[in-house]
Amino acid sequence: MLSVRFWGVRGSIPAPGPSTIIFGGNTSCLEIRADERLVIVDLGTGVRLLGNYLMANDFKKGPIDADIFVTHTHWDHIIGFPLFSPLFASSSMLRIWGPISTTGETLESILKTQLDHNFWPIRLSELSARITYKQVQETTLDLGGGLFIKTKYLNHPALCLGYRFEYKEKSIVTVYDHEPFMNLFPTDANASDYDEATAKEGECVAKEENEKIVAFFKNADVLIHDSQYTEAEYHDGKHGWGHSFYEHVIPSVRNASIKKLVLFHHDTDRSDEDLIRLEKEWQIKDDAPSTGGLLSKLNRLKRTEVIMAKEGMTIRA
Repeated sequence: MLSVRFWGVRGSIPAPGPSTIIFGGNTSCLEIRADERLVIVDLGTGVRLLGNYLMANDFKKGPIDADIFVTHTHWDHIIGFPLFSPLFASSSMLRIWGPISTTGETLESILKTQLDHNFWPIRLSELSARITYKQVQETTLDLGGGLFIKTKYLNHPALCLGYRFEYKEKSIVTVYDHEPFMNLFPTDANASDYDEATAKEGECVAKEENEKIVAFFKNADVLIHDSQYTEAEYHDGKHGWGHSFYEHVIPSVRNASIKKLVLFHHDTDRSDEDLIRLEKEWQIKDDAPSTGGLLSKLNRLKRTEVIMAKEGMTIRA
């Protein structure tokens, strides 16, 4: 069995309070189970609760043994690391995977800086768990026991990896933090720096890169995708921040044979009321009557279920 449980679903910074009780205010953390195999994706504030759960339940059966995949090292994705309780058990075996850094720093050195005494009272060297650090690029990893992980670079200001977890013909894919690729060259023919050939090439490259992302998550049983903004919000000063918008994400998966799309990395200011409304709006749009004959009816049978990520939710692939 391959399943995912959500322990943190927010982006940017934790958002506790009365308006985020239903969907949760913790930053990104996923628990993936491939039968008894434990995989964690990201070390946002949600990992504190996951760690407490593991020590209260899994630890009774034996040492905590986990592979942790960090999408990237922006603070909302690692801020919960110092409070992950298995770190303080000497029997814990943790393998932390993550992308290389453009600055040449290692994954271990970045986490070491996070636990510097200027920021935290406990140093990395003082943790009891047995930890190894492995940096990866685009590749396929064989973790043994039939569990495979494919990685894909996403479009984000820091090097960021999407992960595709495959186990017993089931798949769960993460595509966050990610912004759709756009043409970076002037397209206005009246602009002083407009070049027709360059503009066309930019359009072609953006299209090709977006198609590579779709190919990466195609046929996934569960796709967890960045959808921090609405299109209006994105075009109101959020371009280049490294996050997607609903109007891009949902159409992009419609022909990719995705069983369940989980909209993830909710904006800090997105209330429970907002998320409920947006979820209903997109479910209604995606469930519009078909009028295209047999082919359209067959496509309806393959319709993607669209839901908002919610803390505590568990999905079986």
